[in-house]
Amino acid sequence: QVQLVESGGGLVQPGGSLRLSCAASRIAFSLYAMGWYRQAPGQRRELVATVISDGTTNYADSVKGRFTISRDNAKNTVDLQMNNLKPEDTAVYYCNARHGVDFWGEGTLVTVSS
Repeated sequence: QVQLVESGGGLVQPGGSLRLSCAASRIAFSLYAMGWYRQAPGQRRELVATVISDGTTNYADSVKGRFTISRDNAKNTVDLQMNNLKPEDTAVYYCNARHGVDFWGEGTLVTVSS
């Protein structure tokens, strides 16, 4: 069974940085498009960023220039570097693996507050 385990969430002040990491197991990692999504309280889950196997990336407009997604096909990991965090970035962040079907991690909470 595919496992996606997120780490790196926490509390940070506005303007601060966090790095999220997702470790994938039991998966042909290099075949999958990997992504980060987030869900704020009372909101729908939304795309944050994706990276496909060749490294091509895509970002939500709200995070362009602040967040960077990267993957390591040798280590089966995908990271999300988040800089200049804003209170509106507060959400549970989910790792996603997609190759015809979707797999999800359980999420990690990011809270941006002073």
